[in-house]
Amino acid sequence: MKILVVEDDLALSDVVAFVLRRAGFGVVTASDGLAALATWEAEEPDLVVLDLNLPKLDGLAVCRHIRSVAATPIIMLTVRGGDEAVVQGLEMGADDYVVKPFSPTQLAARVRAVLRRAGKPGSPGPLLAGQLTLDRSRSEVSAPGRAPVRLSPLELRQLEPLMLNAGQVLPADQLIAAVWGVEGGDRTMLKQLIYRLRTKLDTELSGAANVETIPGIGYALVDA
Repeated sequence: MKILVVEDDLALSDVVAFVLRRAGFGVVTASDGLAALATWEAEEPDLVVLDLNLPKLDGLAVCRHIRSVAATPIIMLTVRGGDEAVVQGLEMGADDYVVKPFSPTQLAARVRAVLRRAGKPGSPGPLLAGQLTLDRSRSEVSAPGRAPVRLSPLELRQLEPLMLNAGQVLPADQLIAAVWGVEGGDRTMLKQLIYRLRTKLDTELSGAANVETIPGIGYALVDA
C-alpha cells in the first residue's frame, strides 16, 4: 500500500511519513498543491493524506481535482474541526479528516480504517531485520529456533522503527514521536521503554539483536 502525504510543514510531514512507514506503508510526499497532483498522477497512491492549507494550490482544489477523475481515498488535515473547508471537503468526497495537532499513530489508525472501508485492507506483513521477525498482527517478535516473544503495544511501536531502520541511529525525539506522538512522551519514558525492550531481547532472544545507545543522539538496533 502506498500513501501520498501532502503537507507543507516539512517537520510534520517527516513525522507522519516515518510513522506510516513504520506501520508498513510505502510513502511519497509533496509540499504544495501542484506537486501533490503531479505526484498523485505519477505514483498512483492507494490513499492521500491532504493538508488543506497548501501553497500554489490549496487542499480543496487538490481534493476536487482528484475526486473528479478517481476514487482514491482522501484524509484531510485541518487546524479546526469546524472549518467550513472541512464541510466542503467532505461534500466533495473526502473520506475523513483529522484535526491538528494530532497523534501520528492515531492518523495511522485512521488510514487503516479508511482503506478497509475502501476495500483495501492495509494489514502489514511480517517485518524482517537481521535475525528478528516482527509479526505486527500478533504483536510478537521471534528469532530462528526461539519461541515468539509477546510485546506490549508501546514495545511494538518502539521496535518497529528500530527494525525498519536497523543499523541506523534514530534520534530520541523521533522515537518518542513514533511511540507516543509529537507531544505525548519524554526522554525518561523512552529510556524506561528501551530498558524493557532490551530486557526481553536479552533474556528471551539472546544473541539475536541488541538496542545500542548512542549517547546524546538516540538508539540503534544492531546485530548481537
